[in-house]
Amino acid sequence: MTNDARGVNTDAVKEATATGRSRALGLVFPPAGDRYTGMQLDFVGRVAEAAQAYDYDVLLTTGREVSDAPFQRILAGHRVDGLILMEIRLADARAVHLTELGFPFVAIGQSGLENTWWVDLDWVALGRACVRQLADLGHRRIAFVNRSEQLFRAGYESAHRGLEGFNQGVAELGLTGHAYLCGDDAASGERCLERILLEDPATTALVTLNEASLGGVYRGLTRAGRVVPRDFSVVGLSAGPWAESVIPPLTAVDEPVGEICQAAVELLMERLDTRCAAPRQVMLRPLISIRSSTGRCRSVPGAEF
Repeated sequence: MTNDARGVNTDAVKEATATGRSRALGLVFPPAGDRYTGMQLDFVGRVAEAAQAYDYDVLLTTGREVSDAPFQRILAGHRVDGLILMEIRLADARAVHLTELGFPFVAIGQSGLENTWWVDLDWVALGRACVRQLADLGHRRIAFVNRSEQLFRAGYESAHRGLEGFNQGVAELGLTGHAYLCGDDAASGERCLERILLEDPATTALVTLNEASLGGVYRGLTRAGRVVPRDFSVVGLSAGPWAESVIPPLTAVDEPVGEICQAAVELLMERLDTRCAAPRQVMLRPLISIRSSTGRCRSVPGAEF
């Protein structure tokens, strides 16, 4: 590597000029709500680390819609060589637009388009696995805490596929299950838990896809006199390192953030190096890590099963 007096990597500059590459990747990642969650920030860091191994920088931008200015800016002026697209929806206009442009991208999630490059978790299988985990502990009445109504109506892929897996698991095992939409904050989580126990006091467990509301769910259980895991069990459909930091630590499918981000960057680099390569997809099915938020089902005082 050759640096000039200013510390500029002149070899990289010459290569970029010769190949027409910017040596930068774009990460299109709108925050879940008003701000990025801890898990989302983990994704950002892991993508940057994976790209650095290829001597690429990462530009982070938001952009839920094609018309959003941040999304349009990152496509303009050859600022990046390719994009990693996140917060995928079942019918994602951004993916359609990029496909029509022929702009290289890899989605973290399945947009429903054929012949696209993506890496994703098998949300349906994971939803079923969470239900089975609770059923094996004797729980028969289970709730599902999903993402917000706004994100669900927008077609967020994980919210729909996770719910599909939950419903399949409940039906296959002959359980009683109710699903709830919940805002991405603790106050919404507490209100959602209150509603769950109001509508079905005999509920003894829940599966949650909503990390941002978990603190409120726990707080609501405490206010209701339900001790986790003695009286109530909680399983996370997807969780990051924070699952170990909450009290009690959350039994959850540990989302392999590093593996997902590494796969996304590798796929994008492969696509940039071999423009005519057939699209590839990576589907991951991580296991549930058992911690302290789940236990054997006990009868609920005053509730009829």
